[in-house]
Amino acid sequence: MRPKPDSTLADPQPIIVDLRRELAECRAERDKAQRKLDKKKTELAEALAQRTATAEVLQVINSSPGDLTPVFDAMLEKAMRLCEANYGHLVTYDGERFVAAAAYGEGLGVEWTKRRIGVPFQAVPDGPLRRLLEGEDSSQIADIADTDAFRAGDPVARSLVENAGARTVLAIALRQADVLLGAIVIYRHQVRLFTDKQIALLQNFAAQAVIAMENARLITETREALEQQTATAEVLQVINSSPGDLASVFDAILEKAHSLCGSAIGSLAVYDGRHFRAIAERGWPESFAALVRQPYRGNTVHERLLRGERYVHIPDAVAAAAELSDPVGDAFFRETGVRTLLQVSLRKDNELLGYISAHRLELRPFSDKEIALLENFAAQAVIAMENARLLGELRQRTDDVQEALEYQTAISDVLKVISRSTFDLQPVLDTLCETAARLCGASTARIALQRDDSYRYVSSFVGRAISPEWDAMAREMRFTAGRGTVDAHC
Repeated sequence: MRPKPDSTLADPQPIIVDLRRELAECRAERDKAQRKLDKKKTELAEALAQRTATAEVLQVINSSPGDLTPVFDAMLEKAMRLCEANYGHLVTYDGERFVAAAAYGEGLGVEWTKRRIGVPFQAVPDGPLRRLLEGEDSSQIADIADTDAFRAGDPVARSLVENAGARTVLAIALRQADVLLGAIVIYRHQVRLFTDKQIALLQNFAAQAVIAMENARLITETREALEQQTATAEVLQVINSSPGDLASVFDAILEKAHSLCGSAIGSLAVYDGRHFRAIAERGWPESFAALVRQPYRGNTVHERLLRGERYVHIPDAVAAAAELSDPVGDAFFRETGVRTLLQVSLRKDNELLGYISAHRLELRPFSDKEIALLENFAAQAVIAMENARLLGELRQRTDDVQEALEYQTAISDVLKVISRSTFDLQPVLDTLCETAARLCGASTARIALQRDDSYRYVSSFVGRAISPEWDAMAREMRFTAGRGTVDAHC
C-alpha cells in the first residue's frame, strides 16, 4: 500500500513566506540590538571621554594651585573638543566689567581674543553675556547673523560673523552663591545648535572652573596674608631694634608696602603743622627726592589730607591734570611720570602726622585691598612715631633726673668741704671752681674776689690747654672790671 502524500510538502510556498518573515523580523531585531549596542558604545565612549577630560582638568588644577592660566587653557581645550566647537574663550567678571582670561581654537576670533586678554570690556546689548548678567545660567544664540544687534550694525556682532566666522554661540555662567564670576563661551562656524548633552557638559566644566577660581582665591588670600604678616613682623622687628630711629623704620615700611602693593615709587613724610618733609623715599628721581627731603607746603592732594580725608586715590593723573595743576603738582608729574597716585594719611587722635604714598607709572588703579594694606602700614608708621616721641621724652626725663642728681651730689660735696674747712676758705673755693666747671662742661673756671677797686683770681680749674705757669701768673694778676670784661656785667 502506497503512503498518502503530505499536503504541506505539496505546497511549500506558505512555509517559505513564513520563514522569510521570521528572518526579516530577526534581522530587524538584530539591527535594533546593534543600534542599541552602538548607542551604548557611543554613550560609554562619550562618558569615558568626559570623565577622562574631567580627570585631566582636575589633575591640572591640583598641579597648578593658584595658577588659573593652565587650568583655563586645559578646560577650554577639552570643552571645545567634546562639544564640537571651533573656538572659544573664558572670561572673568569683577562686578563691573568682563576680562578675557583664556582663548582656544582656530580662526581670527581666537587671535583677536588673545590680543585682548587682560583688557576689560562691557557686555554688548542682547548678547549672551548680557543674558548671563540678567540671571540666566546658559545662553545660546542659534545664528548671530540673525540677531537684532547684527542687523543694527553692532560692531561686535558684525565682527564675530564677518571676521571670526562665528554663527552659533553658547555661553555658560560661572557662578558661586548666585554671584557671577565669569563665563565660558564657545562658537561654531556653522549654524548648528549645541545639544542638551553638550550644554550639560559645558556646565560641568563651568563648575570645575568655579572650583579652580575658588581654590586660587583661597591660596592667593592665604599667601597674601602670610606675606603681610611677615612684612608686619619684619617692620615691628626694625621698630624694636631701632628705637627712635625713624629713618630706618620708615625705609623698611616703605619697602614692604611698595612690594606688597605693586608700587614703583613713593615716600613716607612727616608733617610739623606747617610743612611736610620726606623721611624716606623710594624710586624718585634724585632731583625730586632732594626736593621732598626739604620742608614743603604741599599741594591740592595734601590739602585733602589736611581736611581730614583718610586717603587720596587718583586712578588717572592725566585725566585729573586740571585738579592737580599747581607748581608742586606740575613739578611732581613732570619729574616722576606718575600716572596712578595714592596717598594715605598718618593720624593720631585725628591729628595729621604725615602720609605714606604709593604711586604707579602705568594706569592701574589700586584695589580696596591694596588701599587697606597701605593703611595698615600707615598705622605702623604712627606706632613708630609715637614710640620715638615717648622714647625722646623718656630720655629727656632721664637726662633731667641725671642732671638734678649731679647737681645735688655737687652741692653735697661742697657742703662736706665747707664743714671740714671751717677756718680755711681755699679748699672750699677750689671745690666750687672744679664742680662748676664739671657741671657746666667747661675746660676752665676761675673765681675772682674784689679787693678795693680791683679783682684777683683766688681759685682756678684749668684744662690741658692752659699751662701751670700761665695759671700761676694769672693768679698774681690784678684787673679792673670794665666794659670789655665779663666781670662788669656781674
